[in-house]
Amino acid sequence: MRSVLASSVVRGICLGAAIAVQVDGVAASPATVTIVVPFAAGGPTDKVAQAFANEAQRHAGGQTFVVENVGGEGGTIAAARVARGPADGSVVLLHNIAISSAPSLYPSLSYDTVGDFAYLGMLLEVPMVIMGRPQLPTSLAELRGLAGRSAARLTLAHAGKGSASHLCGLLFQRAIQQQFDAKPYAGNAPATVDLKSGKVDLLCDAANTAAQTVQEGQVRPYGLTSTARSRRESLREIPTLQEQGFRNAEMGVWFGLSVPKATPSAEIARLADIVRAVAQSRDFVEEQSAAGAVVISDARQSPKGHQSFVAEQIAHWRSVLGPPGSPGDLP
Repeated sequence: MRSVLASSVVRGICLGAAIAVQVDGVAASPATVTIVVPFAAGGPTDKVAQAFANEAQRHAGGQTFVVENVGGEGGTIAAARVARGPADGSVVLLHNIAISSAPSLYPSLSYDTVGDFAYLGMLLEVPMVIMGRPQLPTSLAELRGLAGRSAARLTLAHAGKGSASHLCGLLFQRAIQQQFDAKPYAGNAPATVDLKSGKVDLLCDAANTAAQTVQEGQVRPYGLTSTARSRRESLREIPTLQEQGFRNAEMGVWFGLSVPKATPSAEIARLADIVRAVAQSRDFVEEQSAAGAVVISDARQSPKGHQSFVAEQIAHWRSVLGPPGSPGDLP
């Protein structure tokens, strides 16, 4: 099973050690908060983390936020690292939908997805775009026909078992009743590079990063996994899978933040307030809306609502994927 580790920091933000000082015997908030991203730099989750870090600094009383990319194993390496990390508010996991599918796909997780984290609130959700290399047929019907008559299976890239791109690919192949050969990557960014160069055939990517790739004309878009078309200009002409007669493939990738469970309650509350402030920031909302995302404004934006939603999603993906250790349609 592939495991790749990579790291990057927020551009233009200086790095510093996360040092907590004592004020009247009480630990102050760390000077630096590291946002751990479970996938490679340049991908959808990284884009969200960079935007969050930039906006969070306006609401954090002088704290510095940096982003570290820890890719591999569908996001479970990063999640395990944060679960075992310092519980002082200096390390935050910016996870996506993959955190809820991992319990069904990785039977030997070293952490409890619900029990080992304190959830801070969800940020946003984004539909997925199914894209193909430029040399493939223009329509989804033609693509399905090609897949059905080809001697060799088409290849489908994804960012690791349990990642949003893996789950999207799983639902997509079930919807069109075709099988693909999977090719895992550390994240969608390197997978997109290979898609554009023709090294892989297909990729499901989140709309907030797929839009630019589609606009550049370097890939063929086949459909959106949402129930309605995107309002983003570069994606408006892409039909949904539902429009094209393919059912039960609707999904969106959602993003949220969490910290180790043992983090002090006051620090959890402070970080949750920052998450809420970012989600309510006009600049952040406008930026993410322009990218095709929907900023969360319902109960899931609260720590309690976020944790309940993750638990519900774990149950949902277990019903789709089967119990831990069950064979998946995509390796």
